[in-house]
Amino acid sequence: MLLDADLHIHSPYSMATSPSMTPESLLAAARMKGLDVLGSGDALHPAWRAAWRDHPEDGSGIVVIPTAEVEDRHRVHHLILAESFDQFAELAEVFAPHSRNVATAGRPHVDLEGDAIASAVHDVGGLIGPAHAFTPWTSLYARFDTLAGCYGSERIDFLELGLSADTSYGAGIPDLADVPFISSSDAHSATAVRLGREFTRLDAAGAPGVRGVLDAVAGARIAMNVGFFPEEGKYNRTACIRCYRHYSCEEAEALGWRCPEDGKQIKKGVADRAAELAAAAPLQCRPPYLHIIPLGEIIARVLGTASPATRRCGALYEELLATFGDEITILTTAPTRDIRAIHPGVGDAIEALRIGRITLHPGGGGRYGSFSFDEPVAGNR
Repeated sequence: MLLDADLHIHSPYSMATSPSMTPESLLAAARMKGLDVLGSGDALHPAWRAAWRDHPEDGSGIVVIPTAEVEDRHRVHHLILAESFDQFAELAEVFAPHSRNVATAGRPHVDLEGDAIASAVHDVGGLIGPAHAFTPWTSLYARFDTLAGCYGSERIDFLELGLSADTSYGAGIPDLADVPFISSSDAHSATAVRLGREFTRLDAAGAPGVRGVLDAVAGARIAMNVGFFPEEGKYNRTACIRCYRHYSCEEAEALGWRCPEDGKQIKKGVADRAAELAAAAPLQCRPPYLHIIPLGEIIARVLGTASPATRRCGALYEELLATFGDEITILTTAPTRDIRAIHPGVGDAIEALRIGRITLHPGGGGRYGSFSFDEPVAGNR
């Protein structure tokens, strides 16, 4: 049984998140997206645990996995998955002596080494891995060159690639040979543009519940990773954190990692960092990675609007969903001739996406990349 899972999101108790995030709004967005599995996010927070526990079954069939993200003493972020919210209540008690905000922040800081955090997670029966492992802030490879540098002899159960990387970025790193990769949205709002923008297709082996999902991750039964072109991520290229000018590593090194335009820091991009860590040996054999762009962004580009949140974009999005059921189906398997019957431009754009007829304008320094289609799509309706 194949299940599409977004295992890393947040709650209104995390910084820079929408206050409208509720279990109801998240599940509604997950249904629009076509997800089968959704991480709860922020399960160390007592009020958020209570919100999910008090949420009645809505008949959607979406499996909710208790999840959380923590920051260790080196500001490395870790993603935690568990079978029950009770396990997170137990973890919160373990972390409380080492954290000032475990009961108040959605993503708490825990003043422990990575191996101690991983050991505590394993002691309660959970799974753990580095979150957005390659980003130049708050990640495994921002601080360390190896897994052992962070986790010592403690195992990790998976690695989250992050929006600025795809499978190819980790497949050349010998240290990761036996580690399954997952892709997640890290969504901070309950919109289909954010939720499920990256997800992992899991082979749950006929067990669609929480235990089956966790066993699929732990057993590396990853059928496919799905998400951004890496160039769309905010940190793909080495760039200034203020003016976003791109540099090669050699140029940045010569400049002392300071931008001559404004004196601000130049941050090493994910592409350059992954290349540093990769071996010359052939890439590891990995499940396929499918590059997608959120449907709302495609519609906005086709209609020439400033945002997917405009009324025009929303109306067309709803019309497409009414016909095809969910966004993942539209982006991946719906016949483009049928999409063109609703809107020729969107049908053309999705065909261009599927065959790779797209130009990417890489992001870096904290600004998202963008895209354009290589050929004009049909005019607006």
